[in-house]
Amino acid sequence: MADGDFETNLASAIKKYIAPDATMENLVRLTAGASQETWSFDAVTGDSSQGLILRRPPRGVPESPERAEKQQAEVRVLKIAYDNGVLCPEILFEAHPEDDLGVGFVMDRIEGETMGPRINRDDQYAEMRKNLAYQCGVAAATIHAIPIEKVSFLETISPQQNLDKLWETYQKNFEEPSPVFEAAFSFLKDRIPTNGRTTFVHGDFRHGNLMYGTDGLRSVLDWEIVHIGDPMEDLSWICVNSWRFGGIDLPVGGFGQREDLFAGYEAESGIKVDPSQVRYWEVYGSLRWGVTCRGMAFTHLDGHDRSVERAAIGRRSSECEADLMILLGEAV
Repeated sequence: MADGDFETNLASAIKKYIAPDATMENLVRLTAGASQETWSFDAVTGDSSQGLILRRPPRGVPESPERAEKQQAEVRVLKIAYDNGVLCPEILFEAHPEDDLGVGFVMDRIEGETMGPRINRDDQYAEMRKNLAYQCGVAAATIHAIPIEKVSFLETISPQQNLDKLWETYQKNFEEPSPVFEAAFSFLKDRIPTNGRTTFVHGDFRHGNLMYGTDGLRSVLDWEIVHIGDPMEDLSWICVNSWRFGGIDLPVGGFGQREDLFAGYEAESGIKVDPSQVRYWEVYGSLRWGVTCRGMAFTHLDGHDRSVERAAIGRRSSECEADLMILLGEAV
């Protein structure tokens, strides 16, 4: 449920930006989204109803000016991606200060499923799963085809900078060292890619941020950490074991094979995928998620955003240590 002021202010914004006679129904906060509030509702005008989504930081207040800038960049990027044929929602309006909603934006609600376990196991998706890894490869290639000059306002992050930033975060959030994480840092430091491409990167291309239907992939969601960098970061992230939900023998999200993911990417982009480079980013991804999990635990513990979800995610840091031991062992 929403508090009264928030609900009243959102209903007023719907009349302002959608239609003067529009009313709001079925407002509910979704459980998805650990770093952003995600609200679902319907804008009803006469006999028609339009499903919409509001995304904003917790309570509409960014953690910092930097987070506010990232929110603005997300809106700009979503508009560019939509105009460039990427599978993503259409932005309908941004909240302004006079709307008293905080920093946020409203977009189309695309119906479907985002929960990885359901996609990987439910019978209704069995036929769709056969081609899903290929479709994800195509979608990633479409994202990476967005001209860099259209997103030049984004930060460019090299593989070296990615690793350096993760090390800084690790030092900040770990009161006690993790031998496994530090072994992974050492492994990555010696293998940083130096000859990769530089493109637009989604940055969080995986289960939970992909919307599926029985017909296949419908939309790519959650564009808050987009940047310019190595596109193989996206191809590897969906292969990290944390996003397989038990389907460990199917490395692409627990539903497909890397070869099919690469085939879809190559068919759409015309560019050959280097599996060894994807493997580097897969190790990086497991390390990144482990460090992120620990950071979410501290966000809960310090009271900034106390939630069962953040606390539960924080406990998964140890799972990433186990994943990294396997990955590092395979690389020896």
